[in-house]
Amino acid sequence: MDDLHHTASRSWVPTDTCTLPTPQQPLRVAEFAELFAGSLRTAERVGHTRLRLRLGGDAAVAARARTLAAREAGCCTFFRFAVTPAGDEVHIDVRVPRARTAALDGLQRQAEETRQTGEPTVA
Repeated sequence: MDDLHHTASRSWVPTDTCTLPTPQQPLRVAEFAELFAGSLRTAERVGHTRLRLRLGGDAAVAARARTLAAREAGCCTFFRFAVTPAGDEVHIDVRVPRARTAALDGLQRQAEETRQTGEPTVA
């Protein structure tokens, strides 16, 4: 738990607009890390304000991704997530306003680092 709190200030969580209580923010980042570690195939920037995450998985992965995305959009309302099953994959399209691309950059960085190491990363 201490490591999660230690890295929270360096995470992609936009503390100026997020309504999630500060102690819970690193836990949310860790939830994304766990999702990425278990199933991320690619993280592709398909526009300045749009990221597509491709995860391997079935309906259970889609449900987990959908729940996590809804919870994140609930506290950081600028995020727009679309979770779509696609054969043996789940696509998560993430959009942000131009003023929030730093959060998208951080989410992409976390996803790519997790894919490379196979370990959940939260910084």
